[in-house]
Amino acid sequence: MSDKRMSRWYFGGLASCGAACCTHPLDLIKVHLQTQQKGKMGMVSMAMQVVKNDGALALYNGLSASLCRQMSYSLTRFAIYETVRDMLSSSNQGPMPFYQKVLLGAFGGFTGGFIGTPADMVNVRMQNDVKLPPELRRKKLFSGATMASSRGALVTVGQLACYDQAKQLVLSSGFMGDNILTHFLSSFIAGGCATFLCQPLDVMKTRLMNSKGEYSGVIHCLRVTAKEGPMAFYKGLVPAGIRLIPHTVLTFIFLEQLKNNFGIVIIS
Repeated sequence: MSDKRMSRWYFGGLASCGAACCTHPLDLIKVHLQTQQKGKMGMVSMAMQVVKNDGALALYNGLSASLCRQMSYSLTRFAIYETVRDMLSSSNQGPMPFYQKVLLGAFGGFTGGFIGTPADMVNVRMQNDVKLPPELRRKKLFSGATMASSRGALVTVGQLACYDQAKQLVLSSGFMGDNILTHFLSSFIAGGCATFLCQPLDVMKTRLMNSKGEYSGVIHCLRVTAKEGPMAFYKGLVPAGIRLIPHTVLTFIFLEQLKNNFGIVIIS
């Protein structure tokens, strides 16, 4: 008899928290780049400005909110996706078709995005509101909830569905086993897919969450951003990729290690 291990429902949240601790400074710089209205500061110059103005620890502004977000947003989407996937895979005696993974990822991500919106809002505000005087700092917890949920759906499709599919293809090739190298390669592909899919919504979500009333809604934000040119939707693409790809890689490596060492044993 051989046994395999299945992930517990909360492992996704724990793995995401570990990854967030490593990549938080990149996330903070990405938010600053996306919300700059004038000038075209690069990633390095923005980081230097943050450190110069507020000190090195300012790169970790909002870390507590980021961890809270992971334990609401990521825990929810991973719990939904992995629980339903494992149930369907065991009943079908085989892996789910890719389109089902996409649909399940979209549903899990949309739900997690909505549940995690308040923590996401606090995270963005703690990162970006340090640039504003106290009287201009905003406090509505569900600003941009629609955009955050939509973005959550896309990034979950890019991360979870694409990771599962990439891992399945790599393993089926016969060239690599179920090891950390396979996890790294599959998660790197998934991170790239997630970055490309969600960047336009990520830019709009960040702008809506930092809005002081200049946007009447999602459509208005879309129009204003479009007037800046098509590339405005991909502001901060490089730092977003530099942040999201390592975050994705670390999340799935941590998740696979948690599953292999502490997962539910399935006797087959």
